Amino acid sequence: MSRICRWGYGASAMTETVPAHPVSLARRVMSSRLIRPLALAPLMAALAGCEAIVLSPAGDIAIQQRDLLVFSVLLMLVVIIPVMALTIFFAWKYRASNKAVEKDYDPDWDHSTHLELVIWAVPLLIIICLGAVTWAGTHLLDPYRPLDRIKDGHAVTEDHQTLQVEVVALDWKWLFIYPEYGIATVNELAAPVDRPVRFHITSSGVMNSFYVPAMAGQIYAMPGMETKLHAVINRPGEYVGFSANYSGDGFSNMRFAFKGMEQADFDQWVAKARAGANTLDRETYLELEKPSEKVPVTYYGSVDPLLFNAVVNMCVQPGKMCMGEMMDIDRKGGLGLAAVSNTWPLVYDKFARRGDAVFGSGESYVMQVCTPLEAERAAIEANLRRQANAVTLQRADPFARLTGRGLVPGQTPVPAAVAVNAAQNGIPPLSVGTASVTSVSQS
Repeated sequence: MSRICRWGYGASAMTETVPAHPVSLARRVMSSRLIRPLALAPLMAALAGCEAIVLSPAGDIAIQQRDLLVFSVLLMLVVIIPVMALTIFFAWKYRASNKAVEKDYDPDWDHSTHLELVIWAVPLLIIICLGAVTWAGTHLLDPYRPLDRIKDGHAVTEDHQTLQVEVVALDWKWLFIYPEYGIATVNELAAPVDRPVRFHITSSGVMNSFYVPAMAGQIYAMPGMETKLHAVINRPGEYVGFSANYSGDGFSNMRFAFKGMEQADFDQWVAKARAGANTLDRETYLELEKPSEKVPVTYYGSVDPLLFNAVVNMCVQPGKMCMGEMMDIDRKGGLGLAAVSNTWPLVYDKFARRGDAVFGSGESYVMQVCTPLEAERAAIEANLRRQANAVTLQRADPFARLTGRGLVPGQTPVPAAVAVNAAQNGIPPLSVGTASVTSVSQS
């Protein structure tokens, strides 16, 4: 049942149909507010299935980190809760309508020894306690520190053999190498339950962060460096690992599956990987490290045992001088006049000049000249070497003398590996009696 209301404005009139029992605006708002929570019910139901993995981890290291986080929060709440409660209490007690407290009003109050003691002593004690706990946790949970327990009440013994896993962060995928088993996987990691795991972590070119929340905290993966992480998984299951550091376009898909398994299941997983026909050698790795996204899980039944060391030293490509060799040269004071090396293997430019000389098509050299006498002696020795080795070098493969093997610590570079025929490379002979060497590129 409804009624018709007529109302006019000026010369015009309009009609409006009004319900027989109009609903007030307040009731309409109230009803809408009651309905709004019902619209969130599907979202709340979906969130009910989520697992707060950081607060419910499956590894002992992550559990200790969780306990440290919870303790720190509770310790800080010792101050926060009373302050919030007193804020409400004072606002209510000293409200304008409470005339009973007017007699306690003291406009000249400016100091209270008891209040100052509480204000300064309580935060100071909390800071001291929090600092002590943080200092102890920083050392006990150091990712480089080997584990001393599997879980609470179970210490690491000689029967617990540590599993070694070499981790390489690629663009945008993860490579895991198991040197003990001679296998490797892409975007899938597995470890036995209650077995210590030692991760050796590096990156191919961009800094990333290796993070499995269920097992341990994050640790950065950086090119040319090796970081370490000791951890253990105590509960079987399949968890998620990812990069916690932005690294480019494919960052959001840089995830991998981490499987905690019983020892028997882990042995079957290793056998499955070994059955794969793929081999991870250096050529395969150079193809794998090229940027790609959403790479499916891949197993490699055999792996080059020196591959990870070459990745860390940035010398996977044949002919590249390893950083370890370069640092050994620096440790010995540089190349000096007695050692001349082609500069091509010293460049880690990844893609732009890979396989080409730095200063053009001809070969160039690194050399140091200190005095005119040394320059004269170097010129004489260089001419003698060129005459003695010209025929040999004309027939030799250029890559054969750029491996850097003669520069490993404790050995002397082979003269044949560092001498070059001047006429073949367009370099004029060194003049005797000059105070500088103008025919070489200095760096």
